[in-house]
Amino acid sequence: MPVENDQDLRDILTSVHTIALVGASEKTSRPAHEVMEYLQNQGYRIIPVNPRLEGKQVLGETVYADLASIPEPVDMAELFLAPERTDAIIDQTIAQKIPVLWLQIGVINEAGAARAERAGLTVVMDRCPKREIPRLNIAR
Repeated sequence: MPVENDQDLRDILTSVHTIALVGASEKTSRPAHEVMEYLQNQGYRIIPVNPRLEGKQVLGETVYADLASIPEPVDMAELFLAPERTDAIIDQTIAQKIPVLWLQIGVINEAGAARAERAGLTVVMDRCPKREIPRLNIAR
């Protein structure tokens, strides 16, 4: 089952440092851009992932085409994608041994979450760290 309780969410958000944000956007009006900026301001290292923007800069970070292209360890993959587009990224998250898979609000993939959990990943689904950090009063 995906993580639901506040202590587990708090543990995740205080232990991760580097987050791959899949579905990153250069458009300031997009939620993915807003969340990326918020997380950067909270002290997280955010690595944007979007094959359309590969090689460009978003909020000072180079965009990668996929998780396998990121040249450094990542603690969490956060998915800003339509649920039907998440299976391949969940499989990449498992293959890259990224410990935490976070599916954004409205991104629900029960089968993919179960597959990730069977592979040993911690899964958070249908939540937003931008909402959870202030709700849980997390300071970094």
